[in-house]
Parts: sequence; C-alpha cells; structure tokens
Amino acid sequence: MQQHVLAALQEAESALTQLLNNTEMQNTIAKAGDAIAEALNQGGHIYSCGNGGSMCDAMHFAEELSGRYRLDRPGLAASAISDPSHISCVSNDFGYEHIFARYVQSHMRPGDILLAISTSGTSKNIVAAAEVAKQKQVKIIALTGRPDSTLGNLADFDICTPGGRFADRVQELHIKVIHIFMELIERRLFPHLYQE
Repeated sequence: MQQHVLAALQEAESALTQLLNNTEMQNTIAKAGDAIAEALNQGGHIYSCGNGGSMCDAMHFAEELSGRYRLDRPGLAASAISDPSHISCVSNDFGYEHIFARYVQSHMRPGDILLAISTSGTSKNIVAAAEVAKQKQVKIIALTGRPDSTLGNLADFDICTPGGRFADRVQELHIKVIHIFMELIERRLFPHLYQE
C-alpha cells in the first residue's frame, strides 16, 4: 500500500508543479483576487457555487470571507449558494440545472462577483448560473480543470488547474487557489495584518 501513497503524493506534486510553471495562470489568479478585493471594497457581495466537493469548496471560501481566515479582521460580504430549502424548491419546481441560476437571478447585482467552481467546466447548473450572471453584468471567476471549457469561456477570469484524469487533483489545486485568494484579499483590504 505504501507505493500507492507515494504515487498519490507524486501525482499531486506533478499537478502543483504544472501550476507553479504556469505564469499566465498565476497572473490570472492575482487579477481575480484583486477583482474580489475591489468588489468588496466598493460594497459588492461575493457569491460562490459548485456541486459535491466543489460546493464544499464554495462554502469554505464564503465562510473564510465572512468568518475568519488567518487573522482577526471585520467580516466580508460572502455567501455560498448552498441553502437546502432553496435547492430543493428550485430543483422540484424548475429542475436541478436551475438551482444556482435562480439564486443568481434573485440576489446578484452589478458590482458583485460569482465564483463558479466546476472541475469539468461543463456542469449544466454552474454554466446556467454563469450565463445569468453575465446577463446581470456580474463578474465571473471560474475555477475549472479542463482548458477551453464552456464555463471558462463565459468567465471574466478562467482559472484552469488541470490535475490529471480525476477531479480530486483538480479540487486540491482549487483549494490552494481559494486560500491564495484569501491572502490576496486580506493583503489588499487589511494591509496592517501582514506587516512584517
């Protein structure tokens, strides 16, 4: 079994190395983090969505903005689209692919940002949310794992982190990007926290 442990770590290392060597993607991450900070600074609200593990990542991102990341500071306006009553209502009445789009339609305004997470970049309900966000002139940050995806092509910032055959390596890179976002946002809005 030890060889499987080593193989898993090596595969994760390889995926991270690809991102380390991709300066264009690092620049996109930096620009997206800056866009989130600017939206918050201007009174905007950040919404996030995803399915399965990506929903957990969306929730993690929102709670670290509204709650706490590394250091104490005021809470920031962020929500994950994860309310079970909303999801069950919309999926029952309109279909599962509309659960996020309906929320975006109801809540988002120009100046807000949607963080849309889909490892494939083709999840119908995430793509539908991005389409509505675009109609509402909301900026979209996509976290994907396949280049030139439907979601990525809708986004203002497509952060594509290919991680191999399966979604788990992509998700591992997505959580790294989310944590980088948090640091960039805090450094921009609360620079005193990072005085060294």
